[in-house]
Amino acid sequence: MSRVFAQRLQGLPAPATIEMARYTRALQAKGCDVISLALGEPDFSTPPVAIEAAYKAAQAGQTRYPPVEGILALKEAIIRKFSRDNGLNYTLDEVMVSNGGKQVIFNAFMATLNAGDEVVIPAPYWVSYPLIARMFGAAPVFVPCHEENAFHLRAEALAEKLTPRTRWVVLNFPNNPTGAVCSAEELKLIAQVLQDYPHVWILSDEIYEYLVSEGMHSPSIAAIAPALKERTLTVNGVSKAYAMTGWRIGFAGGPADLIATMRCAQGNATSGVCSIAQAAAAAALDGPKEIVQHMASVYTRRRQMVVQALHAIPELTCALPEGAFYAYPGVAQCLGRTTPAGRVLKTDHDVAMALLEEAFVATVPGCAFGFSPYLRLSCATSEEALQEACQRIATFISRLQ
Repeated sequence: MSRVFAQRLQGLPAPATIEMARYTRALQAKGCDVISLALGEPDFSTPPVAIEAAYKAAQAGQTRYPPVEGILALKEAIIRKFSRDNGLNYTLDEVMVSNGGKQVIFNAFMATLNAGDEVVIPAPYWVSYPLIARMFGAAPVFVPCHEENAFHLRAEALAEKLTPRTRWVVLNFPNNPTGAVCSAEELKLIAQVLQDYPHVWILSDEIYEYLVSEGMHSPSIAAIAPALKERTLTVNGVSKAYAMTGWRIGFAGGPADLIATMRCAQGNATSGVCSIAQAAAAAALDGPKEIVQHMASVYTRRRQMVVQALHAIPELTCALPEGAFYAYPGVAQCLGRTTPAGRVLKTDHDVAMALLEEAFVATVPGCAFGFSPYLRLSCATSEEALQEACQRIATFISRLQ
């Protein structure tokens, strides 16, 4: 029997982060002592205020179909959050709730992209941006951000990639996978470039905004450049800062006509988001910030510890991440060498697979993020596990021939 599948999905790979997690589980099932630094998932518990709110919502019977765009209590909490933390004022018809930040991006691209459009994405990038763009017939266009600039986006580099076909520019700061944080001054220069392209939408993914080093702030471009607010979609969620990945709550603020079209897309796909999870998210956004601040300080300490350990390995380079919970070491000096098991390391993918299969440390290769030769290490695990993982990496590299 001949089966025909949609062309839009042909050649579209699974996200590399998920694939590395799958390989890790397979080895662990065989009894291997694998330390996983592959997934970007907080190792903290969901704040008690969120869990209590979910329980009360369920007890109160808030278990029916919710509005597609989100329940009123959560939308009001989102509006307060944007105003309080980002200096952005939105009305109820300018915010919506989705099944995680990924669906926000999916909705936005579905609502605006046509075949032949271009989506400009700074690299390294989160794996899903180009994959989702390609699903809707658009071409991802990449702007290299280099280690010598701490992986910050340069306005002049962005300007070189913008064309009449550009429909979106994606900004992700603090960045996954590098932890880079653009300053207000850098964003102002980027905004000046975007002023000259009024046909371009701006997607500002700020999911890691609270997880920055002490004394740092990650500003929103829509607040830095108010003239761009009417074509900026500010994306956020509770997964990272509130350790609520499984609750699947993402949200966005943007112009009402864009939000309405995104609501239409979501209404025909998944409809509204779990009502109980929305109650939990509202409580988290309005709840005490000490829990988030504690998590941010722990991640900062872990990032510094990991980078210090990586700097002790002569073959590696690593810019100090300013936010998120990742490190992004360069492995160029490992290429062309041979592992104790006889594997020749030609790419960062080879390095990642060798580390997994020979040293039992799971990472994600930089090729998955559009920027090689690097590895992404997640610091969202215990300090003991991170110390052991770094020791295994050091031992593995010291034995390369």
